[in-house]
Amino acid sequence: MLNVVEAFSGIGSQAKALKKLGIDYKVVNILEWDISAFVAYDFIHNGAPDITPYKHLTKKELLDKLVPLNLSIDGKNPVSRNSLNMWRVEALQVIWAAYNRTHNLGDIQKVDYLTFPSDIDVLTYSFPCQDLSIGGAWHNNHSGIDRDANNRSGLLWEVERILESIQENGKALPRFLLMENVSNILSKRHASNFNDWKNQLERLGYFNKVYTLDASNFGSPQRRIRTFMVSVLLPNKDVLPLVEQYFKNNDLEEISKNKPKKPKKLERFLRMDYSNPIYKEEANISNPNDTPSRRKIYEGNDILNKPTGFNTYLGTLTTKQDRHPNAGILEFPEHRKGGSPYRNLTPRECFLLMGFNEADFNRVLKYNPQLQKNKKLYSRERLERLAGNSIVVDVLVKIFEQINELKTLIYR
Repeated sequence: MLNVVEAFSGIGSQAKALKKLGIDYKVVNILEWDISAFVAYDFIHNGAPDITPYKHLTKKELLDKLVPLNLSIDGKNPVSRNSLNMWRVEALQVIWAAYNRTHNLGDIQKVDYLTFPSDIDVLTYSFPCQDLSIGGAWHNNHSGIDRDANNRSGLLWEVERILESIQENGKALPRFLLMENVSNILSKRHASNFNDWKNQLERLGYFNKVYTLDASNFGSPQRRIRTFMVSVLLPNKDVLPLVEQYFKNNDLEEISKNKPKKPKKLERFLRMDYSNPIYKEEANISNPNDTPSRRKIYEGNDILNKPTGFNTYLGTLTTKQDRHPNAGILEFPEHRKGGSPYRNLTPRECFLLMGFNEADFNRVLKYNPQLQKNKKLYSRERLERLAGNSIVVDVLVKIFEQINELKTLIYR
């Protein structure tokens, strides 16, 4: 049994990978302040919302519970009481139900040794990448993971604070840590901070193994390069040679480069049967207006369904598809009036490309909370953001496989 805590859990690619791996596991808690993320997590992994225990709560009572949690609706800033007060009471009940059913600890800044659970095998932390990514640098954002940056990527140091508080108060540290972020964390600008983080983990008793992995080497038709770090808590010094030898014999970075898994055909992930009214509607929603800037995208892009057929790979899925560059575009002869002759990937296709299935996506759509008369929680843009912030499940499967093997090897 792997007892897991997912920090910055998003929609739960870690839980999805553990389920796909087929081992015995339990997600004890998640840490997620983004309402749209943890509500989707609940729908995907737990099914239909159950608001029965909370139907007696008034809007004021729900707000009194939700507002102090410091939750967010955009993943950037806390949502105000006034904003939440504009939403229907039924939507607030769904949010509160999801928060409880996912065992969410909420804002990582509010977690310490008192709230962090005991006897945890794996703590995963895919902290925000906005201040580390190359895209962030394009917008003059160079703060990265500086300790005094007071930004989203700087939330990494909240993980340090939690681990130190656990150790200082005599509680057992998680046996394994799993980090995921953009590969730019290894760049010259951020290397000293990342080395500082690794050194801090070593002082706490961890051995660190860094992988930079491309999802396209794990069977995905998406070229998505991300950096992962597996940190193994050493129960004693005698275990170190064993761990070092394991990673030497099972270097996932080298294995994936030298013996890459053949990618699944891209067509498996695309929904182009427009006789299906759902797929047609989703395609229309992802069909941008025909403007000069978008004509340039169309003319200069490597179209996914060229006359010679589909590409083998698409680019990296980001949090927004209607931009250039993006992951790729599709010819769309049946476009709506005033629409471009192409369409972007739909949110459904984005979910599939990250390793989720149609049943997962359908649940998010089916239970999409009605916030106001003409507004639901999940718009196209918000669904794209959830997918773009996720992790390719097939990569996580192989990493969790290693963690499970190491647990057996070290803690038998």
